[in-house]
Amino acid sequence: MLLRANSELNGEDTNLLAVTEGSQVESGVPQGTLLSRLVELTLSGDDPDVQAQIRQDICQQLSPAGLVDAAAVIGNFQQMVRIADGTGIPLDRPVSVVSAKLRDELGINKFESANRRPKVGALLGWIGEKLRPIVIKRTAKSRKNVN
Repeated sequence: MLLRANSELNGEDTNLLAVTEGSQVESGVPQGTLLSRLVELTLSGDDPDVQAQIRQDICQQLSPAGLVDAAAVIGNFQQMVRIADGTGIPLDRPVSVVSAKLRDELGINKFESANRRPKVGALLGWIGEKLRPIVIKRTAKSRKNVN
């Protein structure tokens, strides 16, 4: 959800199917395929030689700091998901409403943790999709006022 919101705020076009499809889908994120491969290999633990090559490629194409940032993001998302799943923290109702259509499109509702989310009916999901652009515009306006 954060990637979608940030992309919209910055006027960027991203394909969020890359979240669930990985490097098989072009995300529209600069070096996205390479970064997706890093995620896949990090989480699978497969082939240390290929992992080393991906890390080297990221250092060359982005920078060593870019590799550290990517690794930090991977670790942070793993941590957040495991803490939420381990403690049974549900998705907040407002976030659940605004993200219902996207979660359905990406197949996120098929994951076990989806059972702990508040159920969103068709009407509420529709309302959430209508409200989302307003929230994005207000957030963008707030960002401009801060800068």
